[in-house]
Amino acid sequence: MIELKNIVKIYKMGQNTVTALDSVSLCISKGEFVSIIGPSGSGKSTLMNILGCLDAPTSGTYTLDGHDISLLNDNRLAEIRSAKIGFIFQGYNLLAKLNALENVELPAMYLGLSAGERHKRAKDALEMVGLGDRMRHKPTELSGGQQQRVAIARSLVNHPSVIMADEPTGNLDSKSGADIMRILNELNEAGNTIAMITHDQNLAEKAKRVIRIFDGKIVSDKGGNGK
Repeated sequence: MIELKNIVKIYKMGQNTVTALDSVSLCISKGEFVSIIGPSGSGKSTLMNILGCLDAPTSGTYTLDGHDISLLNDNRLAEIRSAKIGFIFQGYNLLAKLNALENVELPAMYLGLSAGERHKRAKDALEMVGLGDRMRHKPTELSGGQQQRVAIARSLVNHPSVIMADEPTGNLDSKSGADIMRILNELNEAGNTIAMITHDQNLAEKAKRVIRIFDGKIVSDKGGNGK
């Protein structure tokens, strides 16, 4: 479903250039749960941005669901993000003035779905993550773990091809973090494809496949389609 071939990402910083990704190639099949782990500055966040269509590579090809999206402009990348990718961020990224149901509905608005369909999808997603009784609560009325569940529900509302989770338990206590990982595993068991970025070895190993990145290169790939 996802195929990267010889992806290079170079940033210009004044007179200098920094190679964040250096000829990265990998495949992620439908239904996989993959963690991408590496220290700060390893290139994992850049890789996540490219996988999530938040940034374009300097060179190389990125194929998603059979379509080469490497050379798409910003508008087309935004359309791909809305239709095919769900995001879970460490900081939740919920809008404080909206309740849980309204936050979850937001991505569906960008797809032009009717109000009735948006509402149904959001309600179903919140019930799926165990927040059927918190739909009218605003973020300030929810715990960190509950806010992250809202974020997970939001990532599901457009029925994406892949869910990108960026340090999804980074702001949570150990119990809430374990609850979030349980939900992610349940979503994966239900057929959802998940790519998770983390610097935490213990967290990374809860995925079925662990890709390790260092200095912009993949240095190991174990489990799933790895070795």
